[in-house]
Amino acid sequence: MTDRLDIVIPVYNEGRNILATLGALRQHMRTPSRILICYDRPDDDTLTTIAANPERVEGLSIEFVRNPGRGAHGAVMAGFAASRAPFVMVYPADDDFNGAIVDTMVAKAEQGADIVCASRFIPGGCMVGCPWLKATLVRAAAFSLHYIARLPTHDPTSGFRLFSRRVIDRIPVEADRGFCYSIELLVKCHRLGWPVAEVPAQWFERTKGASRFRVISWLPAYLRWYGYAFATTFLRLPATSVKLRSSWNSAT
Repeated sequence: MTDRLDIVIPVYNEGRNILATLGALRQHMRTPSRILICYDRPDDDTLTTIAANPERVEGLSIEFVRNPGRGAHGAVMAGFAASRAPFVMVYPADDDFNGAIVDTMVAKAEQGADIVCASRFIPGGCMVGCPWLKATLVRAAAFSLHYIARLPTHDPTSGFRLFSRRVIDRIPVEADRGFCYSIELLVKCHRLGWPVAEVPAQWFERTKGASRFRVISWLPAYLRWYGYAFATTFLRLPATSVKLRSSWNSAT
């Protein structure tokens, strides 16, 4: 059966988390999928953990994608470049509690959404244990972007997101750090008028391993796309101002 979904999982020494995450996907996900483990270095303990426990990942289609550079952004971009399915999802390596929403997100995409956001801030979702600075910034951004800039999601900054093939192939990513690509693609889709949907998701502060989220160092890059969302709504900039790739071959 042809894969409908490529799941991009950027990793950095996630050996203590990855088996539980893959186990949750194996248990709950029914969509024909390929999992792309995107890593920086060959000595990453995520790789050795998976290799040492083949019975824990039996039945999953897993491929390893080397990041030609370093860092979360490069890992995700390498996953996008290696993807070929109609839908591409970026999934957190430490998330063993949202496996059951993957099929729901795919269903929303199959109904026409170009981006499906996993939202912590709608009924059924939650954000638990988040450090106060990050929580304050995330909630303030979410409130202002949804209720003032009128982005069609309550959780615009999350990196846990599904993209259509059209988004991956046609919208160039200008961001070059962290998970800024995610809000960039969202606000560009909003300007283009491409459909966006959301489903409730849970979020719990990790208990194993170190987060790669860097609030202060990534903030200037996020602010660029924050302002872009407001410009779209209040300056009514045309969709033609979004630079799209001229050629596109649909994989659907």
